[in-house]
Amino acid sequence: MLLPYLLLGAILFVLGLIGFVTRRNLIIMFLCTEMMFQGIILNLVAFGRYPLKGAPTFDGQVFALFLIAVAAAEAALALALVVLLYRYQGTLDANAYRMLKDE
Repeated sequence: MLLPYLLLGAILFVLGLIGFVTRRNLIIMFLCTEMMFQGIILNLVAFGRYPLKGAPTFDGQVFALFLIAVAAAEAALALALVVLLYRYQGTLDANAYRMLKDE
């Protein structure tokens, strides 16, 4: 019963990684980061529900809640950076960060 959850989590993570590497729009990149987080959270909860040894524990759910808090903080900082970049450059292209460094 553990394998479908692990496969779905791996698929989410890989799709997020591919999207993060191939796209240059900052909003899409941050959404892909959130998709990778969701794949990790799904795997954590699945390992907590179906442990390799012993009875199910809440360890996976506790780590998942911690990761959700980290993802929320990351999303808030990312939104602030995206708004700041859009104000200075007028674009959401990730290459605009290089222009900010030169100025």
